[in-house]
Amino acid sequence: MDQSKRYCNLALNEAELMAQGRHVLCAYIFKPKAGYEPIATAAHFAAESSTGTNVEVCTTDDFTRGVDALVYEVTEQANGDHLMKIAYPNDLFDRNLIDGRAMIVSFLTLTIGNNQGMSDVEYAKMHDFWVPPAMLQLFDGPAMNIADMWRVLGRPQVNGGMVVGTIIKPKLGLRPKPFADACHQFWLGGDFIKNDEPQGNQVFAPMREVIPLVADALRRAQDETGEAKLFSANITADDPFEMIKRGEMILETFGENANRVAFLVDGYVGGPSAITLARRYFPNQFLHYHRAGHGAVTSKQSKRGYSVLTHMKMARLQGASGIHTGTMGYGKMEGDKDEKMVAYMLERDVADGLYFRQDWQGIKATTPIISGGMNALRLPGFFDNLGHSNVIQTSGGGAFGHKAGGTVGAKSLRLAHEAWVRGINLVDFAQEHPELKGAFESFPQDADALYPGWRDKLKVR
Repeated sequence: MDQSKRYCNLALNEAELMAQGRHVLCAYIFKPKAGYEPIATAAHFAAESSTGTNVEVCTTDDFTRGVDALVYEVTEQANGDHLMKIAYPNDLFDRNLIDGRAMIVSFLTLTIGNNQGMSDVEYAKMHDFWVPPAMLQLFDGPAMNIADMWRVLGRPQVNGGMVVGTIIKPKLGLRPKPFADACHQFWLGGDFIKNDEPQGNQVFAPMREVIPLVADALRRAQDETGEAKLFSANITADDPFEMIKRGEMILETFGENANRVAFLVDGYVGGPSAITLARRYFPNQFLHYHRAGHGAVTSKQSKRGYSVLTHMKMARLQGASGIHTGTMGYGKMEGDKDEKMVAYMLERDVADGLYFRQDWQGIKATTPIISGGMNALRLPGFFDNLGHSNVIQTSGGGAFGHKAGGTVGAKSLRLAHEAWVRGINLVDFAQEHPELKGAFESFPQDADALYPGWRDKLKVR
């Protein structure tokens, strides 16, 4: 059934739709299956996303027609795919009983629900979306971000700079005492330690044993350095009551240092419910959104699902204090330099996406968390590309892979940041700082690629 007469209106003007503010706008790249027309397929996609079905039904009335999702652009791309833009009326989306607020679950149910699996759609992927002011007001947004970490660390509230962090490796974690010892070692040189996404209450590392030892390691590191330290604990679980139990136990154990604890939630696999639970039940803790598993739908190889940019925007709406953004081609993760757009969308009040400029209307920023194969040598280029260093940076191998261990590895990261802030060439700075020189010796392949001639300058053979 061709539904284009009802669910397409190519005369709609995008600027006017934005000015009216009554629709959420979504941009997709899609391809119809062989034998299907793009306009008709787009209309079917919009119908399935909103008020339509495969046949005319007797319950359709003027009200339901008034909340139809409408295709307002279908443009063929150079490779034969099509750009499709759909306007979704605000009233389509579900609201909470308890407070009338909006939810990402409903947004995803409509915009990437059954429509991606329809028989006339070869593939479709959401690449960007725009939220009008009236809908923005209905999302929680972040309660905390890097500025709150800077406050704890005693730094300026503007341009406080990189938070030097790590991930305790190997990925699966360690037994309780070795884990806490590794934390203490890093904290003597760095600021922030996070659980990796698989680490929680494993049989070889029960939380009731690990967390008291980590809390003690943090206290000792603070006493020894005179500096505040931060820990991000994984509270992800299937059961919301389990998440609450973990969070409350951790805060009680850290006691007077509870304001130095972040809660890590695996937000892609745990879903919006897990993020919102942590955001609302623990509003005074930094909400650390780990995106483990997201590549299944966001990867450039995936033709379905949604883009990294879409994922980041949803995370900010939900209230993530910080989210992993990848390394934009400077670490081991898939990506390229142009993905700084993703960071800007998280941290700026107005930012350009792939298809829409989003005005966040003062919603608090979400902090980019940079991890995945980074070390001291790669940081200056990353900062040059991004244009600033106001990020949380977590190096696992980049810290504990240093030939002198985790403490010196942490110091090398801090020194690399200092060199960049001061505009000093990293090789020149390394001549005066043995911790940084050790990073060149620890990661010689990166050194050779990024800093030709370093061996002669640092007298290393």
